[in-house]
Amino acid sequence: MEGKSRKVGKKIWLYGILTILAFIWIVPMLTLFLTAMKAKKDFYSGLSLFRLPAEIAWNNFTNALIKGRLLVYMKNDFIVSGLKVPLGIFVEAMAAFAITRLNIRHKTGIFIFFLIGMMLPMQTALVPINVIYSKLKLLNTYFGLFYVYIGFGISYGILILRGFFKGIPKDIDEAAFLDGCNKWQLFIKVILPISKPAVATLVITDFLATWNEYLLASVIINDNAKKTVPVGIMTFVGEHGTDYGYLCAGVLVSVIPVLVVYLVFQRHFVEGMAGAVKS
Repeated sequence: MEGKSRKVGKKIWLYGILTILAFIWIVPMLTLFLTAMKAKKDFYSGLSLFRLPAEIAWNNFTNALIKGRLLVYMKNDFIVSGLKVPLGIFVEAMAAFAITRLNIRHKTGIFIFFLIGMMLPMQTALVPINVIYSKLKLLNTYFGLFYVYIGFGISYGILILRGFFKGIPKDIDEAAFLDGCNKWQLFIKVILPISKPAVATLVITDFLATWNEYLLASVIINDNAKKTVPVGIMTFVGEHGTDYGYLCAGVLVSVIPVLVVYLVFQRHFVEGMAGAVKS
């Protein structure tokens, strides 16, 4: 009886802590939503931060999308993310496959070489990237942006996929070879389908990182017509003042694609991370 009461007590504490953490996470989103509903005059009327105004300023959203060119910035971000995420994951999967399934020398050394890329801060590469891209005329191009994104993201992708690939029994390889598969078919038709949870995990994290990346995009893209969402939203901040309702409306709309991607792939997210860490 005492053991049962202890379990109940632990559950109460656990759910209590989770409720507090959920509240801490929800409050910023709630303030963002309520702020997006307010006109500029509402910020000087003494209206509470957590109250809706008498008249909701729906024009904040239309101004953000059209006047603020958010639709253009989102289109640009979709182009870059649509190129970078699938191509980057495919390159990372091929590298992880070679390290875990092929008979090559110095596998650990190659893996460590890739991991060193995670230790390189982006800030140290800004000047070299700018100089090289200026000479190659890659500034203000989608190719230049997604190319450098792949370079900085490849280490994390290989780390996740290598851990998951190592958890797949080698007996599957032997069975595939007996059925007439070559190494390329083993990779495409066997290993990748089995690794859907890990791939889904990378789709979520990679899309989120690419969609929200600001530093590299602000250096490589200066053309207003090719700016991505994080760089474009910074144009909402005025030199002599900022309309926070207008700004928050833009941020709220820009969150929607990330939320959709997460909802589509979240079923595999936990399984993918567990498989990567376990190995």
